[in-house]
Amino acid sequence: MTSSVAVIGAGLMGNGIAQLMASHGMNVMLYEPFGDARQQARDKILSICSAIGDPADCVDRISFTGDLEEAVASVGFVIEAVPEKIALKQELFAKLASFTPAGTLLGSNSSVIPISTIAGELDDTQAARVVGVHFWNPPYLVPLVEVIQGERTALESVEAAMELLRAAGKDPVHIRKDTVVGNRLQHALWREAVALVASGAIDPAGVDTVIKKSFGLRLPVLGPLENADLVGIELTQDVHRVVFPELCNDAEPNLILQQMLDSGRTGMNSGKGFYDWTPESAAAKRELLTTHLLKVTGRT
Repeated sequence: MTSSVAVIGAGLMGNGIAQLMASHGMNVMLYEPFGDARQQARDKILSICSAIGDPADCVDRISFTGDLEEAVASVGFVIEAVPEKIALKQELFAKLASFTPAGTLLGSNSSVIPISTIAGELDDTQAARVVGVHFWNPPYLVPLVEVIQGERTALESVEAAMELLRAAGKDPVHIRKDTVVGNRLQHALWREAVALVASGAIDPAGVDTVIKKSFGLRLPVLGPLENADLVGIELTQDVHRVVFPELCNDAEPNLILQQMLDSGRTGMNSGKGFYDWTPESAAAKRELLTTHLLKVTGRT
């Protein structure tokens, strides 16, 4: 198993992934083409260490570079964490395939773009080593990584990626078809939540309270399919017959989202979204999330 990793992109996810790998004893090359972001990356990684109680000396195992070929030339695993733009990723992976030896794994942290699309411009040999490694934010606290097998990804590449991720303390799950499972499940719930608010049936705080104070409490120990077995498949089928016709099945984003954007309600960054936010309340929510994740993952 490799002890050297390159992370491509020093954004929110890239810095977090670099910190995770370095904190588990791996040597990390962190590539960032923009000088300002590259210069800020070290301090941001140190802030992560401080927030979660990890030793700050892990940053000594991270090298920062603006030279892509230098970043990937001698590592065993590359993890891409650049913006979700198909052309950008395809161009990047063409370079990664040419800059790396045949045994180097090429991973993408994409949350929505199919791995087969990202590897679409590569030949079969190159595409065999491209695998999805979808981390969840923040990657240093959320245990899951979805390891996605593209149409031409070799099973050996999937197995090697999962081995490395386990060494980094993650819980990898092999997804055998080229899709991300977590975001499909999450956004199916979001679609219904948005639709309920848009219909006037309930306000945003009410929706979030229903989720957090009912079935949300069970989810850490009782997944939906375990729950189906618990209540029985016959009851599950009966409930579906009644509920499914009422569920939102929009194939496009709900119009309320565009109306919010048009009125400047873009979320925490603007101080207004479904809720009104002050800088203090937004910071408090982020801190609460970190504290919660530290607790449920046994870090505190």
